[in-house]
Formats: sequence, structure tokens, C-alpha cells
Amino acid sequence: MVLTCPVGTGRTPSNQGVAGHSRRRLLRAGALVALGGAVAPLTGCDLLDRDDEPPPPDALEPLVAESLALEAQHRAAAGTTPALAGRLTPIAEAHRAHADELRRVIGRPAPSGTPATTPSGSPAAEPDAVLAQLRRAEQQGRTNAAKACAGAPAERAALLGSIAAARATHVEALA
Repeated sequence: MVLTCPVGTGRTPSNQGVAGHSRRRLLRAGALVALGGAVAPLTGCDLLDRDDEPPPPDALEPLVAESLALEAQHRAAAGTTPALAGRLTPIAEAHRAHADELRRVIGRPAPSGTPATTPSGSPAAEPDAVLAQLRRAEQQGRTNAAKACAGAPAERAALLGSIAAARATHVEALA
């Protein structure tokens, strides 16, 4: 009795009861073992045991979130205190621009869509109380941006310094 392999498959016949492997698969495995044995000691990395974990979050992520939160606070305040809308809207737009630029530096695209809208029909708030609350938020934001700037690499320090300065200006504009 003569057993023949089908032409072109590179597998042993399944009727022999032996699990078949293609020659291509065996050659790949051999090449990986040879390559891994030659490269791994030179690089010192775990070539074969890599985990596909996402990279750690960027140090600027908290500032992106803070910029978006400040934008939302200013837009909400403009909605509840229409008399302040002309003063608060440019500050909200500046925070949106900061968040967009920080995302660009991080390499994370901005979500598509429009900025959050201001709530309508909310009860009017006392302008002085609104301004005091926004000043406190801006002061905290300025402090956070200044700390981030102090610890940032040179290519990011200019942006962070600019954001800290803008937030300091916002504190004065809200006084």
C-alpha cells in the first residue's frame, strides 16, 4: 500500500492519524527560534514574552481633562448668568483651544462634535458668586499648569507655560 500526499498542500495526509504541520509553519518556527536566540541576548528585551498592554497615560492627560472641565464650568456659568456670557465665553473658548492643543501634543485626536452647550432655563445665579467660584477654579488650574510646566521636558514647557499664563490672565479677567 502506497500513501501519497496531495500536491501543493504541504501537509501529511489526515488519514494517517498524525496531526500535520505545513513545512512553511515549521520553517517559520525554526527561523523565530534562531532569530530569538541570536537577538534576545543582544537586546536584553523579552522578545517572545511581550505583552500588548496599552502605553501608560501621558502626563498631560490630567491637564486635558482640567481644560475641558474649566470650559464646561465657564459655559455653564454663561448659561445661568447671561449678564456674564460676553465675559465668560472667550475664556471657555480658550480652554477648549488648550485642550485641543494638549491632545495634539499627546497624539490623541479630539473627539468629533461640537463643544458642550450651555444649559437653558436654569435659574439665574448671582454674578459675584459665579465669578468667585470661577476664580477659584482658575487659580487651581493655574497652579496645576505651572507645576506641570516646571516638570515638563523642554518641548512641552513652552505650551504649559503659555497655558499657566493664560489661566493667570483668566483669574484677573474674573476679578
